[in-house]
Amino acid sequence: MKYGATVTSSIEYPKNMSFVIFLAFCPLRCPYCSNSELLEDGEEISFEELKKKIDHSADFMDAIVVSGGEPLVQVDDVIRIFEYTRELGLKTKLDTSGVYPDRLEKVLSMSLVDYVAIDVKAPFEKYNEVIHSDIGQKVKKSMEIVNKRPEVILECRTTYCPAILDKEDLFTIVDEVNCDIYTIQQFRNRSVLDDALIESEEPNPHDMEEIARAIKEKHPNQTINLKTAEFGQKVFE
Repeated sequence: MKYGATVTSSIEYPKNMSFVIFLAFCPLRCPYCSNSELLEDGEEISFEELKKKIDHSADFMDAIVVSGGEPLVQVDDVIRIFEYTRELGLKTKLDTSGVYPDRLEKVLSMSLVDYVAIDVKAPFEKYNEVIHSDIGQKVKKSMEIVNKRPEVILECRTTYCPAILDKEDLFTIVDEVNCDIYTIQQFRNRSVLDDALIESEEPNPHDMEEIARAIKEKHPNQTINLKTAEFGQKVFE
């Protein structure tokens, strides 16, 4: 398989320490992509080598997170990773853009995933305008597939880049999604695919907190999660 890196994290799987595996390849070309080095290639690693990395950290971890890129490009490898994770008794989380609903359903049908995070990049009808790929209905279908399995936690998350998304778009997205957690992530201009965004202003964390509070007020039963570089993670339950 092709991958980019492994890291440990205290926030990728809420309330759990996790071992995060970044797999290579993605069919999308989102302008603000922060892992653009993984879009077309990655380092070759055997499953046995990856197992050694997992084993080295397993005693200190509660969960394994498979991210990307778009990990479902290498769906068979995702399945092997999660099957091994189950043997170790660890929790499992999959990060996906929602571009492959059929592959997502295949993984979920095997009862291998406890938590799915879907990147909802724009209101469903604005995908082509925002990321130049008209996959809004595929993302919606992926969300519906996860929601058929109440035992699986679903997080929908949006990177707020004011250069390509309006504040009102965030409110529209929350109206459209059905998830356990809705996360607003701060756009960072340090590493982007589209060089035009390098000079784009990053959203002010105080403004983002106001947006999160306003969304929470409109959707009092929705858990809202805010991630910024300045303040870390803040949850509005």
